[in-house]
Amino acid sequence: MATRHKSAKTQSKSATSDGVRHGNLEIQPAKGKLGIMIPGMGAVATTFVAGVEAVRKGIAKPIGSVTQMATIRLGKRTDGRSPKIKEFVPLAGLDDLVFTGWDLFEDDMYAAASKAGVLEKSLLDQIKPFMSSIQPRKAVFDRNYVKKLDGPNVKKGKNKMELAEQLRDDIREFKKSSGATRLVTIWCGSTEVFLEPTDAHQSVKAFEKALTQNNEVIAPSMIYAYASLMEGVPFANGAPNLTVDIPALHELSRKNNAPICGKDFKTGQTLIKTILAPGFKARMLGLAGWFSTNILGNRDGEVLEDPGSFKTKEESKLSVLEHILQPELYPDLYKGFTHKVRINYYPPRGDNKEGWDNIDIFGWLGYPMQIKVDFLCRDSILAAPIVLDLVLFLDLAQRSTELKGLGIQEWLSFFFKSPMTAPGLYPEHDLFIQLMKLKNTLRHLKGEELITHLGLEYYD
Repeated sequence: MATRHKSAKTQSKSATSDGVRHGNLEIQPAKGKLGIMIPGMGAVATTFVAGVEAVRKGIAKPIGSVTQMATIRLGKRTDGRSPKIKEFVPLAGLDDLVFTGWDLFEDDMYAAASKAGVLEKSLLDQIKPFMSSIQPRKAVFDRNYVKKLDGPNVKKGKNKMELAEQLRDDIREFKKSSGATRLVTIWCGSTEVFLEPTDAHQSVKAFEKALTQNNEVIAPSMIYAYASLMEGVPFANGAPNLTVDIPALHELSRKNNAPICGKDFKTGQTLIKTILAPGFKARMLGLAGWFSTNILGNRDGEVLEDPGSFKTKEESKLSVLEHILQPELYPDLYKGFTHKVRINYYPPRGDNKEGWDNIDIFGWLGYPMQIKVDFLCRDSILAAPIVLDLVLFLDLAQRSTELKGLGIQEWLSFFFKSPMTAPGLYPEHDLFIQLMKLKNTLRHLKGEELITHLGLEYYD
């Protein structure tokens, strides 16, 4: 594990020839191109890439992106210092991003985006040459892990280690052909069947043995993660799959200074839960039950028709309320509350997911109340800016002496339904605490005072 450095409050700032140093902290500059590699070129991936190109062409604004739109307060409220995050820390610019991906279908990104039906044809046609130029590489895919999909564009190998080597070849070839100086991999593929950690996941040595033996506990997403980390490439997991959240890949991430984060992009219904539940807890309102159901008609909905894949998603969604509400600390308010989650595949809805929530709460003297939420959201529209923010922040983490050797980047929990943490540490799901953690991490990296919101100094 990387050694922690002294508090940013005591560090001095100085410029170096190849980066910015703040005491013992240093961030290398974002020189050259940043290559984005995406397993799964479906609705989320194509909406992300099309959006980046539309923003670069001045066709649209990067709405929903923290890195592009958000500001960060520095110092006291009276100081008036609130630069945009992208101006405060050295992030890669959108013009420096280059893309590749893997998919089991042979459609280029224009065709895939057209079939996904998220973006209007009038928008896609303005960026057609660019989108058409991104062809899918052959995927590592196995129907035993995603039972509802099948396609022709799939790698062959005598074992899973050979497939990993083929992916490593892809990574090296893309870096050379694109001219990228740095790379990030982000999983935008489908939800795999539910897996739990086994002995094969406990060390790099055991994991590599399992790869050569074609062990069934090694899912395709793990092969992508292993290949990326072996090449020193950061990896983000946008699905609830186990993937990088195993000791073997934690170890490899730290060894190769390739940061990791996950799991499961926080988009629709769970985003609402992590906004509302902290409010109930802050006001000490009780919860009797929370019933959630979803309808969606995209590829994600089709995959989740399989009980094995749904189990993976259900585990991710159900954990949120327990961790936010802490019933063990507040038994009178939250002990034994009922939490149900349902997902229904409904093709007419396409990518426009609808999430219904019935929330039974109680207040003063135990009197019951209800809240009804009907969120008609666009799944990939909410996910795309998360993908952008994660690849830019992971690249920043790898260029930071403070963060690159830590492995798990818990400060990126803000973007996930089921955040990865150090072993034995419970995840923080409260959206507002997550945002404070993210911004304080950026302040720390730049040697700025952390914001606690105490505020007593204004009344001295």
